[in-house]
Amino acid sequence: MKIFYKPTAFYLIVDLFILFLSYYVVLDWFPLTTDTPFEKYSIPILLYTLAWILVSYLFNRYRALSKHSYFKRVLSLFYTCLILFVGFWLILHNLFKPYSGYVLLTITAGVFVVNYIFTSIYYAYRFAVEYNEVTLDEPKARVNAKVKPTAAIDDKSYEQLCSVIQNHSKGCVLEFLQMNANLKSGNTKVFINTGHEDIMLYPNYQYSTIIQLERLNNMRKISQKFSVINEKLADDGIFICCFESKSTRKMQMLKKYPLGLNYIFYSIDFFYTRIMPKVFITRNLYYAMSHGKNRILSKTEVLGRLYCFGFEVVKERKVDHLNYVIARRIKQPEKAYKRIYGPLIRLKRYGKNRKMFEVYKMRTMHPYSEYLQAYIHKKNSLKEGGKFNKDIRVTSVGGFMRRYWIDELPMILNLLKGDMKLVGVRPLSAHYFSLYSKELQELRTKFRPGLLPPFYADMPKTLDDIQLSEMNYLQACEKDGVVITDIKYLFKIMKNIFFKRARSA
Repeated sequence: MKIFYKPTAFYLIVDLFILFLSYYVVLDWFPLTTDTPFEKYSIPILLYTLAWILVSYLFNRYRALSKHSYFKRVLSLFYTCLILFVGFWLILHNLFKPYSGYVLLTITAGVFVVNYIFTSIYYAYRFAVEYNEVTLDEPKARVNAKVKPTAAIDDKSYEQLCSVIQNHSKGCVLEFLQMNANLKSGNTKVFINTGHEDIMLYPNYQYSTIIQLERLNNMRKISQKFSVINEKLADDGIFICCFESKSTRKMQMLKKYPLGLNYIFYSIDFFYTRIMPKVFITRNLYYAMSHGKNRILSKTEVLGRLYCFGFEVVKERKVDHLNYVIARRIKQPEKAYKRIYGPLIRLKRYGKNRKMFEVYKMRTMHPYSEYLQAYIHKKNSLKEGGKFNKDIRVTSVGGFMRRYWIDELPMILNLLKGDMKLVGVRPLSAHYFSLYSKELQELRTKFRPGLLPPFYADMPKTLDDIQLSEMNYLQACEKDGVVITDIKYLFKIMKNIFFKRARSA
């Protein structure tokens, strides 16, 4: 990296603002021995500011944040503060006796804290929104991917295999596998905990069934493993895996400890095994401490990963305390991404003229939920209001956020960008859009979508009622004009929200 570079003006301005804010707070709010602190400290403040800019420049703090890692950026901030504090402390004690070391310490600490918060918020936003990073090669083309039949294993090998399954999994797992897979077949592969690098050494299309005995909670790089297994299985091959769900983990922990202590221990466990691996600041620390063992996985996340990597869930069953999933390989995986799921998300939605754009929202669903929309629609009917019935993808906190529209606050960005307007039909995903009539699809794409849909003016109950409500609104836009129609609907929506307590589903 070159020593000399053109500093980014924005970061320089932010730095100066934080510096002068710290000066003002310390000199104006804190008790000092002088009645004229700004006059007394004017020269040291000027020297400190110039020295701060110089040292920050040398530590590359004025380069674009996107080119630095979070830890490198925080480290450069720490070194800058340390050098400035030590340097000025020595100067104060040797040359400028009247000046207070307490003031120097307080200003330096304040600048560090505010800068650290600014940096953390930036990287939190960056990792929350830009959550896709390519980590694997594109799926390879499959040629003659039919299973290559092999002879069945002998009785002794079969007994050994059953013994391994029984010793590792215990309970009724062996019986479950015997009922759902041909364990005697030479085309069935059973392993306990094999890394995806080892699976890559298996021959292609030799196996019609692959069984993973170790629960997914104890594995790292689950996505890579699913992708490789998809590649190794023959067409329509079966993959069987197991995991301990978030709800099961909670129930077991609450039963294990006395009332009162159980919720304390569960909260600690949830923070350590669920939150730490998901937050970019603590992710590396978590994996260094736990090696990825005993993570909490939601049912949505596991099933969503399977669909993402080209599988279709055929059967689910709870055996003892573990969820077993039988999935069939149906297609090539999606592009192999490492997905970092933060609090903000971008969702592709249909806009005006069928143009796809990204809607900003707060995350209310478990990771990989976007791959389960068709699966949930197939298993569960739509409830009142047009939402999915028993939608396992929505988190407990997410349900609360949805009810009071907290998750939709980031959509104000879409309003400012001009992708959406205040009143209008909601932008839909490709799957939801396909459920609408052709006539309504065409009419919808003639207008910009909105933050406040006609749903809250008419309060329809079923999907047909929702389509009729939107059709009436759009036809009114064509007849009376968008502005007049939006004003009329806005008053109706506000009336229902404030007086009839209308809430999001």
